[in-house]
Amino acid sequence: MLQTFLSLLAGLFGLYVGAEGLVRGSASLASQLGLSRLVIGLTVVAFGTSTPELVVSIKAAHDGLFAISLGNIVGSNICNIALILGLSALIKPIRIHAQVVRLQIPIMILISLILMLLLLNGRLSRLEGAGLFLGIVFYTGYSLHLARKENRRSNAKESGESVKGPRASLWVSALFVAGGLGLLMAGAKFFLTGAVSLARILGVSEAFIGLTIVAIGTSLPELATSIMAVVKKEGDIAVGNVVGSNIFNILCILGVSSLVQPIQMAGISLTDLGVMTATAILVLPMARSGFLLARWEGAILLAVYGAYIYYLSSLMAS
Repeated sequence: MLQTFLSLLAGLFGLYVGAEGLVRGSASLASQLGLSRLVIGLTVVAFGTSTPELVVSIKAAHDGLFAISLGNIVGSNICNIALILGLSALIKPIRIHAQVVRLQIPIMILISLILMLLLLNGRLSRLEGAGLFLGIVFYTGYSLHLARKENRRSNAKESGESVKGPRASLWVSALFVAGGLGLLMAGAKFFLTGAVSLARILGVSEAFIGLTIVAIGTSLPELATSIMAVVKKEGDIAVGNVVGSNIFNILCILGVSSLVQPIQMAGISLTDLGVMTATAILVLPMARSGFLLARWEGAILLAVYGAYIYYLSSLMAS
């Protein structure tokens, strides 16, 4: 039990320090490269903080633990929107970039619906996985195209905005990003090990572990990064991190995982997929209302997550 506690503590420390380095380095890197914080949040930060999900889901798929592999992604996407974005907005109202409302959130909703359709037959084949993976290639390319377009317009407010305080060199900024990601991965690994060990002691199903303990554990980098970004008034990084992570989770992680081994539903229900899609849809009207995610809207998202966890717990109790 002591080892489990120490693992959880070490994980939390790594997540905090890693998030600090990642946000600081990403904001500086955006300024150095002339990219907007939104683009950095949607790509470098979002993909980097999704690394724990990538490692866990691929390993679980390889080992035939489909409930954990798929449950990790479905649960993480629900957690990212309802818990992380909700908690971040509760701490401080978040300004939402118009591009996120008009493009990124609709993309997130679309691929969530596509995943539901693909899983109606109860499995995700290698061919379908290849299609999802191609989707992340096109998405990343399009995001970079938008960044170049933004630079050509010389939007001083977004792409030319300087970082507060002394500007670090490009290599120092990149080092902060790499170091931050490394600490986030290590922290997530330690925390996840402790959390899963605790769940095993409590004796719950793999599907429940995947949708809750593993999902929350692998989403801790997003949680730490988004909260740190909000505190440092880097709202675009916070929102881009969450939306970009959800897109990356479905297109890349499930795509690669099903290429390794076709994924079966294995205890993950259409209700779980429906909740994932519903939370993605719910955040759209919230983001459109004045392009601001208010505290009361964050509270609603947190209430949704609480209701979902209660639903899962009641299934385990019955």
